[in-house]
Amino acid sequence: MDGPSEKKEKVVKEKVVKEKGATSGPGGKKKKDVKKETGLGLSVKKDENFGEWYSEVCKHEMIEYYDISGCYILRPWSMAIWEIMHAFFDAELKKMKVKNCYFPLFVSPGALERETDHIEGFAPEVAWVTKSGKSDLEVPLAIRPTSETVMYPYFSKWIRGHRDLPLKLNQWCNVVRWEFSNPTPFIRSREFLWQEGHTAFATKEEADEEVLQVLELYRRIYEEYLAVPIVKGMKSENEKFAGGLYTTSIEAFIPNTGRGVQGATSHCLGQNFAKMFEINYENEKGETAMVWQNSWAYTTRTIGVMIMTHGDDKGLILPPKIAPVQVVVIPVPYKDANTQGIFDACSATVSALSEAGIRAEEDLRDNYSPGWKYSNWEMKGVPLRIEIGPRDLENDQVRTVRRDNGVKEDIPRGGLVEHVKELLVKIQENMFEVAKQKREACVEVIKTWDEFSNALKEKKLILAPWCDEKEVEIDVKGRTKGETGAAKTLCSPFDQPELPEGTLCFASGKPAKKWTYWGRSY
Repeated sequence: MDGPSEKKEKVVKEKVVKEKGATSGPGGKKKKDVKKETGLGLSVKKDENFGEWYSEVCKHEMIEYYDISGCYILRPWSMAIWEIMHAFFDAELKKMKVKNCYFPLFVSPGALERETDHIEGFAPEVAWVTKSGKSDLEVPLAIRPTSETVMYPYFSKWIRGHRDLPLKLNQWCNVVRWEFSNPTPFIRSREFLWQEGHTAFATKEEADEEVLQVLELYRRIYEEYLAVPIVKGMKSENEKFAGGLYTTSIEAFIPNTGRGVQGATSHCLGQNFAKMFEINYENEKGETAMVWQNSWAYTTRTIGVMIMTHGDDKGLILPPKIAPVQVVVIPVPYKDANTQGIFDACSATVSALSEAGIRAEEDLRDNYSPGWKYSNWEMKGVPLRIEIGPRDLENDQVRTVRRDNGVKEDIPRGGLVEHVKELLVKIQENMFEVAKQKREACVEVIKTWDEFSNALKEKKLILAPWCDEKEVEIDVKGRTKGETGAAKTLCSPFDQPELPEGTLCFASGKPAKKWTYWGRSY
């Protein structure tokens, strides 16, 4: 799924649809045969070629490929989804007394290299600016892959005494991480949007509390908004944030590919960065002390996880909470019907829904057939379609069609608003439950290496007893490395199953210390 500079996009054959019969426009005037329009539909099925399917779905008004590989244009449909998540999360941060700010995009080499573990972890991904016009810069500048080293020199300037704590900052911005192969829209791109929170506290207890508080907000984004089931847990020492004390994460799983996805992370940085950047303060006793720090982030990867989880062979399926348009109203005029009356009923329906706080639009375009519109809005993933035709007008009703399961109902217009509200709630809940059942069907509990190998081949999400040793995880990566990547730990879930005494690590045979999820990942 590379951009145009890596390979040419597969060209989907266009089908031309000729509309038959005459229709009327919004003004009620008769029109000639409607002009030809490009047909819709995906050329591949999700279960047959997941990569091509995902690429085609993304290209339908979500992204546009750019002339630099791994960089993508986010079109209004996907930006609207990001803005809905932004509005929720930003409001929650304000409840936590986190303040928004903005730091520059560029990082000096001196700042970037002060924390050695940190820069070693990010070094392969750092992009550098080396020229201004045709002149070489005297000192190259890094483009932020993350902002710890950008922000913390100023934390040391702003934090002097205990009254300056806690310091809680967040910025909504872009970052660049350059070095990788096989870029994938939303999931793995060289530039992406995110929020990044950076906070400092007087005590570790305060930092620990916030780590989990933010992780719960990330769970809510995925499960309550995107309808994607996740696991909350702790990253291994090998997979934790470079330079941090420990990393918590939420992990999603894509059944079609058998791959985990790190959904968001909340790190306790401990005092390592405070030591490197001399972020000290005078406590209540007049003594000098170092702060405890956290950083946490989620990105536009959320959108890709949602597409992979819910999409089908017709295109996107959007959960109502994040759908830019929750309800689309489509007129279905027949020959010699009261077209203007149908159009008026559509507009009145949208007005009533909009006044009730539902994101609704009517599609009154007269150069497309109703069937073409159905396909178009299905590909865009709109949760609910309302159809109004002559019979509906006569019976003072509308027909609703759910995107998630295709169920149709004829509903009296009098109680439509309340019914639509209830339907949207049901759709949101059903999408989460269906996704959860699919994910749970992929979980396999194993206890031996042979069971692990077989489960990995079957694209399972593997829960295994582990000795929690870094060298053992590195060994597992080496033993499972192949064309599709190596297996690694995803997280050790906070909700730990019982570990019977005497249970051995599946990989080393040593005493197991915890249950951990393993698998291949994006």
